[in-house]
Amino acid sequence: MSHLCTVYKPFDLQIDHAEGIYLYTKDGRKFVDTFSGIGVLAFGHGDKDIEEAMINKMRRYTHISNFFLDEDAESVAAKLIQRTRRQGRVFFSNSGAEANEAALKAIKKIRKGIIVAFEQDFHGRTLGSLSITGFSNLREPFNPLLPNVVFLPHNDPERFASFVRQNQVAAVFVECLLGTGGLRSISNNMARTLMQLKEEHDFILVADEVQSGLGRTGRFFCYEHFGLKPDIITVAKALGGGLPLGATIFLDQIMDVFQYSEHGSTFAPNPVALAGASVVMNKINDSFIAEVAQKGEYLKNELKFINNGLIKEVRGLGLMIGVEVNVDPERLKQIAFKNGLLLNLVSRNVVRFLPPLNITYQEIDTIVELFERSIKEVDFERNRTETSFASKA
Repeated sequence: MSHLCTVYKPFDLQIDHAEGIYLYTKDGRKFVDTFSGIGVLAFGHGDKDIEEAMINKMRRYTHISNFFLDEDAESVAAKLIQRTRRQGRVFFSNSGAEANEAALKAIKKIRKGIIVAFEQDFHGRTLGSLSITGFSNLREPFNPLLPNVVFLPHNDPERFASFVRQNQVAAVFVECLLGTGGLRSISNNMARTLMQLKEEHDFILVADEVQSGLGRTGRFFCYEHFGLKPDIITVAKALGGGLPLGATIFLDQIMDVFQYSEHGSTFAPNPVALAGASVVMNKINDSFIAEVAQKGEYLKNELKFINNGLIKEVRGLGLMIGVEVNVDPERLKQIAFKNGLLLNLVSRNVVRFLPPLNITYQEIDTIVELFERSIKEVDFERNRTETSFASKA
């Protein structure tokens, strides 16, 4: 009997080691990993620069608490704020959920009214972040959650405008590209409506960049694709280079929302995670982000070539891509596993690809080749089964 809570369904693998886009098992098998730790490993498994920075920091200390300032904290925070091209301050945490908790806490301090979130947006599983996560099946077992939270449809600017004009809205949380919700982006019309109503009603706009930030979509922040100007930005996943690290970026008028002792964390920012973050921030420069955009377009186009009625749609930005399939997704996952390809399913029938940002074109070709082989095998099985039933009839 396992002593672990049964909240996950891990692959039946025992990992020995990992390198780049590959996982190697204790029994000698090799698998292509399209997860990258669910977007955590922006530079794949075992990046030497990140490892070296972490090891050097660990040789000095692994934890010093927030009573002492690690030298990387200020530099990483400054680089995050520089990317916004505005004034701001950063609160470091241990995860994306905690980053969103800090945003919620700040909103509660300075604004009264309703918090608007959108269906299919994902912001975390702690009680506060779960309260603004747009999946009713995740929320309902834990009700009642935070009050004064309203969920509106994704990409319905008319409904959103009507609601804001009739209610006192304190804040709006938005994922510009849905990570768990099927890799759909907000529309340009929705983005324009958000900014227009923010100007008119002065609500706080929070951009959740936990999965989509740090160059993942071919811009440093995903909201840049849509012309948004958030007051708060939350990031995590790739920030710590593989170790837990989140950040809440408070901008302009609300940059000093937290005063002494009003918020805190025992573990964050962890010095070793900060050492990784320092390398990550240095690596994600403008030329690198441009390459991410190009590789993302290449991957999308290669996936579209597979389409023979087996794929409904390929969508996403940069190297955050979703493939909506017309075959049994669970069977596809099983067949891909047999072929040495690890796939992540979201929103029932969408395969989410989050490869390392430094993936090579040859590695992209390998992923596409294995995916095409797997989806065609599923289709062949289906056709054979249907033929068998027809012959018996």
